[in-house]
Amino acid sequence: MEKDILNKIKSGAKVRVWERIIEGDKERKSAFEGTVIARKHGNETGGTFTVRKIISEVGVEKVYPINSPIISKIEILSSPRKVHRSKIYYMRTFSAKKTRERIKTE
Repeated sequence: MEKDILNKIKSGAKVRVWERIIEGDKERKSAFEGTVIARKHGNETGGTFTVRKIISEVGVEKVYPINSPIISKIEILSSPRKVHRSKIYYMRTFSAKKTRERIKTE
């Protein structure tokens, strides 16, 4: 993973994570786009980040290890202007409109 991308993955950032999915002898790439709500353990071997997305009015969260070979690419879509906490688990209770107001993404 590139260092500049790892530094931009922080709470409140909108990201698109491309993961490789292997089905039998075929391989395809799937994108998961959402908001980073937590980043844990820095750039260590066991470092992770949690991405949250609303799909059909149901919240879906995925935890990605930073050094995972399954992740093929990470795109940073927007960075937050104002987030005062490192873990924004309180966003689980907000609607999409309220989330945009609280994070104020660029």
